Amino acid sequence: MKNIIFTILLLLLDFFTTNYAHAKSTLYYNINGYTLNEKGTLIQFNAIQFNKDKIERIFKTDKQLPNNKKLIKINGHGKTMLPGLIDAHGHVLSYGLSLLQVDLTATTSEQAAVKRALKFSRENPLRANDWLLGRGWNQVLWQGKHFPQAINLDEYFKNTPIWFKRIDGHAGWANTKAMALAGVSNQTLTPAGGEIIKDKNGDPTGVFVDNAMALITDKIPPLSQQQIQFALVKAMKSLASVGLTSVHDAGISNDNIKAYKSLVAAHNMPIRIDAMIDINDKHIKELLKQGYFRSKDDKFIINSVKISADGALGSRGAALIKDYSDQHGNKGLLLYTPEKLDLLIKTVLDAGFQVNTHAIGDRANKIILDLYEKHITDVHKKALRNRIEHAQVLRLEDIPRFAKLGVIASMQATHATSDKNMAQDRLGKKRILGAYAWHKLLASGAVIAGGSDFPIESPNPFYGLHAAVTRQDKQNTPQNGWFAEEDMTLAQAFKSFTIDAAYAGHQEKIIGSLEEGKKADFILIDQDVFSINAKEIWKTQVLETWVSGKKVVID
Repeated sequence: MKNIIFTILLLLLDFFTTNYAHAKSTLYYNINGYTLNEKGTLIQFNAIQFNKDKIERIFKTDKQLPNNKKLIKINGHGKTMLPGLIDAHGHVLSYGLSLLQVDLTATTSEQAAVKRALKFSRENPLRANDWLLGRGWNQVLWQGKHFPQAINLDEYFKNTPIWFKRIDGHAGWANTKAMALAGVSNQTLTPAGGEIIKDKNGDPTGVFVDNAMALITDKIPPLSQQQIQFALVKAMKSLASVGLTSVHDAGISNDNIKAYKSLVAAHNMPIRIDAMIDINDKHIKELLKQGYFRSKDDKFIINSVKISADGALGSRGAALIKDYSDQHGNKGLLLYTPEKLDLLIKTVLDAGFQVNTHAIGDRANKIILDLYEKHITDVHKKALRNRIEHAQVLRLEDIPRFAKLGVIASMQATHATSDKNMAQDRLGKKRILGAYAWHKLLASGAVIAGGSDFPIESPNPFYGLHAAVTRQDKQNTPQNGWFAEEDMTLAQAFKSFTIDAAYAGHQEKIIGSLEEGKKADFILIDQDVFSINAKEIWKTQVLETWVSGKKVVID
């Protein structure tokens, strides 16, 4: 009996081994392909051959194409192929939930935002005690540029608790019902690193900034694992539809990690996720002790931790060295004391994890660079490729420190074109010269990892490529670009969304370019971005997205 079982096992092993070895390769030909080599030089090709999830060969001319009848052949009909694009800073769960919540982006007034919320609630009836959630409002786009108020929500939503996040995620708008459930009153003390906006009588108006947001969000019922997984898959498929094959998920909880691992086990990861653990997760010590995680298919990895040093510029929460130019007496907010930031960074580095610190204001960036310089004491810690997320407002003298310390600038080009309407008001004529300073950083030798910070901005990477090259919005304003001297070349921008983003995630050996031995992650698009007018880049449409040699099916 034992011999029979042993023989069956051998036959099964032989079957699977033989079938794996003889799995058919796929040849995608008649394409206008572009990729970068290790030096950042643009390489053109016209066909790619892959087997399962790996690239076998790149063909530069038709004369090289194999005449093998066993190949599965796909005709690209001359369309342009690029490596799968990588977003080095996004929020996948928040994006997935935003697709299921009230979208307040681009509303032109507080009244318009309220009307959109009312329309959503009528089309999506809530159950009793459910919260109405949303995000995307931006008072800078409204006449008067004043923060919204609870009273304007109360007129339509007396018994439904409401929480709407600002576009940057660093402020939120609640109605009176939500504040009542949270126990917020004029007696509530403002937490460190946050602000409760109050009226002249000392009563909360409904807007909570940075750490004060937790007063409301702690009362929102937690999502179930099923809800988290549903939102993640919805988000990943949407991200694939715009050409993203990998995303660095910036600051996720243990519950979020569990959901990803369940999706990995179920083979339900449409794209790759490089996850940063949120330093504030209550399981942080346990997660650091567990060490790195990497799924067998490289669809999900964990090797970094996200820390937030300050808030955002739009809500005047970014920590500045001197007062905001448009608000005397306000220097913004540090979310932790410098001493606490010192301890957090040291703890993460000592655990062997890459540190990715959110810093927007010049004070926050200086503090983080100082702390990195203090704690990156050997080649091993420098090799972690520690990052500053956003690196948005820098003192000119701090710019060369990125390359010197080996710190990666993880930046989002569309932040500049979105912020151009208020950034100089906030910073003044001198400080603005060190803001969104891509050219200065690249010239100093720094590595820039491109991203979008979705859902704050659109996840569409072609919007980012367009903004990086033109320094213009989609209406192509201002005419010659906003501080156009800080633009990137298209090759530099392309590099930031491919091999440099892969490098920032310690994945440059498997993704970021199309070459033999790397993962077959690529996209097919409707126009040649390297030959068209740069003003047209944002209009690019993604026709197909492939991850690990499989075409992603978008529902």
